Amino acid sequence: MFDIGFSELLLVAVIGLVVLGPERLPVAVRTVAGWIRAMRSLAANVQNELSQELKLQELQETLKKVEEKAGMETLSPELKQSMDELRQAAQSLKSGYQATTEGVESELQKAKELTDNYDSAVKDAQNNASKTQESDPDPEHAAKMAEVVEEPVTLSAQSDDAQQTASTTKKNPNQTESEK
Repeated sequence: MFDIGFSELLLVAVIGLVVLGPERLPVAVRTVAGWIRAMRSLAANVQNELSQELKLQELQETLKKVEEKAGMETLSPELKQSMDELRQAAQSLKSGYQATTEGVESELQKAKELTDNYDSAVKDAQNNASKTQESDPDPEHAAKMAEVVEEPVTLSAQSDDAQQTASTTKKNPNQTESEK
């Protein structure tokens, strides 16, 4: 379909891995696969609609030719009845075509919204990645900052232990150090 060889596909995968990273690459692949599925279904719907429209046009042209060749007055009642049935069939096909067209338009709108949402999510992710990289390009510094953030938690845990010890001491002020 797109005439992409294995080496080209491998190159795209490596570039995607470098650009998106191992965490976001599976999500991006699923999203692109969803787009491809949606586009394929839209293409199939369009093909079906076009074939129905062509059949409808052929029916209408045939009816016009028959009406031109033989006037409606000269036709037998059976032919008039079959002409009416053909008109009704053409009308039902036309209404079905219009309903399908509306369905395809709504699917197309949904696909466009998905594309817009994905584009905005990619831009946000790129902005966040660049901000993170600009604000803290040194991984060692980031690790030190993580330790600093964790220290108050351990200090507060130590202070809780100290408070518990102090409260037990207050309960029994007559105890000596060896009894505690």
